[in-house]
Amino acid sequence: MSQDALSKLLSTHDWLMADGATGTNLFNMGLSSGEPPEFWNVDQPDNIRKLYRGAVESGSDIFLTNTFGGNASRLKLHGAQGRVRELNRIGAALGREIADASGRTVVVAGSVGPTGEIFEPMGTLTHAAAVEMFHEQAEGLKEGGADVLWVETISSPDEYKAAAEAAALAGMPWCGTMSFDTAGRTMMGMTSSAMAEMVEGLANPPIAFGANCGVGAADLLRTVLGFAAVGSSRPLIAKGNAGIPKYHDGHIHYDGTPELMAEYAVLARDAGVRIIGGCCGTMPEHLKAMRAALESRPKGPRPTLETISAALGGFSSASDGTGDTSGDPKRERRGRRG
Repeated sequence: MSQDALSKLLSTHDWLMADGATGTNLFNMGLSSGEPPEFWNVDQPDNIRKLYRGAVESGSDIFLTNTFGGNASRLKLHGAQGRVRELNRIGAALGREIADASGRTVVVAGSVGPTGEIFEPMGTLTHAAAVEMFHEQAEGLKEGGADVLWVETISSPDEYKAAAEAAALAGMPWCGTMSFDTAGRTMMGMTSSAMAEMVEGLANPPIAFGANCGVGAADLLRTVLGFAAVGSSRPLIAKGNAGIPKYHDGHIHYDGTPELMAEYAVLARDAGVRIIGGCCGTMPEHLKAMRAALESRPKGPRPTLETISAALGGFSSASDGTGDTSGDPKRERRGRRG
């Protein structure tokens, strides 16, 4: 099999820029709270083209499809569990159209979010059922022309492993990020170092792995330092939120400025991240500032925790739950669990 589009780009670039928010951009286009964004792939395709085009025109090398909640479990909440293949295929096909018209190589990454269910024994989701759900979604994305699968915002190692298996069944290369939003751990208690070790033990490991969403840009970069400390040579991904959400005038607004996200992007690159993007609240103006900073500012030394907090604001918790992962072990050790 020939090398996939993402691996080719990674082999010729020190860093790649991913996209920004999906939900924030669509809410600002009029998506109602509670309405599945995936329905817009069929009902409002021009808005989805606009979303994708906004990323490409802002300098993104990779953008994610509007299919985050496109699995049977999430769509079932809206009586649409029978539309998985259709909604994913069209979401990817619209992306393929925009990428192919860009005049350069742009990777279409098929977004695969969590099922929203809890695994056995705490919940009812079985490994086989999770694999089946992810596989169904992956086949739709593949049919639509996605270059890679992009598994994101995962909190459970079981779910990450099920997605890896589904990617193999679909014969698709993949990337996978988890969300470390609970005192530096995922909601299910996983630390950054534990994730890095898990990834290397998978039968079908991702092209690249990392973190997305979470709390804010500073916390996300602390997580990245935790990955880097494990010493994996696999490319790292960082997709941090543009600050903290505020609600006003009927819109959700994140308080992170383009200047702040430019600082975050440069620090991410200096920390060894190869694929840099934003998550919630990251708009085209943020992406443009990030791209400009990455292209104009020389690479610096790997940042310490002090450098990160000085540039981006403090951390939301005293520890990230890992061992001595970076910069200042004394400060990290205070208040650590276990």
